Amino acid sequence: MFRREISLESGIAWVDTEEKEVQGRRSSDAKEEPRVVLSRNSRSCGAPGATAGDAGQRKGDFSMFRTKSALGSREKSLLSSTKENRPDLDHADGVPGSAGTDDRVNKSVPAGRYFAALRGPELDQIRDCEDILLPRGDVWPFLLRFPIGCFGMCLGLGSQAILWRALASSPAMAFLHVTPDVNLVVWFLALAVFVFVSITYILKCVFYFEAICREYYHPVRVNFFFAPWIACMFLAIGAPARLAPKQPHPAIWCTLIAPVFVLELKIYGQWLSGGQRRLCKVANPSCHLSVVGNFVGAILAAKVGWEEAGKLLWAVGLAHYLCLFVTLYQRLPTTQALPKELHPVYSMFIATPAAASIAWSAIYGKFDDVARTFYFIALFLFCSLIVRINFFRGFKFSMAWWSYTFPMTTASVAAIKYAEEVPCFFTKGLAVSLSGISSTMVFLLLWSTLLHALVWRSLFPNDVAIAIANDGNGGTRLRETEKAAAAAKRRYDLKRWA
Repeated sequence: MFRREISLESGIAWVDTEEKEVQGRRSSDAKEEPRVVLSRNSRSCGAPGATAGDAGQRKGDFSMFRTKSALGSREKSLLSSTKENRPDLDHADGVPGSAGTDDRVNKSVPAGRYFAALRGPELDQIRDCEDILLPRGDVWPFLLRFPIGCFGMCLGLGSQAILWRALASSPAMAFLHVTPDVNLVVWFLALAVFVFVSITYILKCVFYFEAICREYYHPVRVNFFFAPWIACMFLAIGAPARLAPKQPHPAIWCTLIAPVFVLELKIYGQWLSGGQRRLCKVANPSCHLSVVGNFVGAILAAKVGWEEAGKLLWAVGLAHYLCLFVTLYQRLPTTQALPKELHPVYSMFIATPAAASIAWSAIYGKFDDVARTFYFIALFLFCSLIVRINFFRGFKFSMAWWSYTFPMTTASVAAIKYAEEVPCFFTKGLAVSLSGISSTMVFLLLWSTLLHALVWRSLFPNDVAIAIANDGNGGTRLRETEKAAAAAKRRYDLKRWA
């Protein structure tokens, strides 16, 4: 006979198969057949991924963020085989997640949704009232925990290569007797880190492309998509003289500036056209990354001999820097509230004017009044942050901190250029001091990164920022409708059992 048992809580069914009793048992060593587990659809009756609020039932279900092309054929075959035998819960009223797991993941998340569901200066911490699509207690796959902010480490080390090349070649810094070998070692270290981070993130793009899309929709992390190309330009500018020619080939500039230009057309267009991602809604200090790429590209353009292209990028960067600077200063009522606490993210204010002064000097061949004006702006902003040093304490270390090291390095390079034009004890001492602070920051961050990665193994926590639900209801509504969802699933269990 056959006996079918169904758990009303988990929705898992199995069949016990026994040999039919007949008159006069067959042999005494007849054994019972093993239980056969019936597969269930993952989107029905409490299976993993059924709702956004039931973390316990989502344990280990990370397929929703996998690249859909790799799973499409398999999912279609599984869904087609069970479509006739399950209720239409995807369109049921009052059931959380009724739009389907794919819809919750594939749809673009509005910028306001990130501000509503996340907190912290980097919008990387989930609010208590919110729930996520992935289990919090489990350790997620490494690629899912590898954020785009890791390219900030490449920015910090690449800018250090430029700094040590300037210290070794500048006439104003000749009294330090810096050997070019330091630039060579730092450049190779920056190159090795960039290759490792790039390969790892490419693998994430291959296997978890949906997570990449979530990071692109993030109002803070979208600016870090400029970081890989800026880091490449840093490596091209700070390449040791013994390895690179004095004037790089223009193809290098064309290759690196093309993706930056495409990203700018997209992001600047959103700032201008309005909607949920207009500048007054999404403005935050990390937006300087999308602007500073213009000035770094102008420096590289001047280095390859294309001064006119450098002037174009400098003009575009200046226009959008003024808009961003005024927006961040005004804090318009329509702007999403930025954190009150001062965070190292505010050091990004220094990067753009310092890079603008260096770019102007590279294009026109001298550190004139325009370059000095932007340098003085960067210097004043640096002083305004230094006097509030206590506000930088008490924050948890993260890889995103690396992107805040290159503003200090950029200011140090600008100080060296200014010391060449105005050589005196004060300007040289200021350049040496800023260079020492910058190098010390990078060394401490490198040491902290190694400790968190190799000793404490806490460098890559679960990236909850990419796993928020995009329905805009939040965890409150999910908890309110949880009972209704459970009742609907139990009714379907009873119907299937009957």
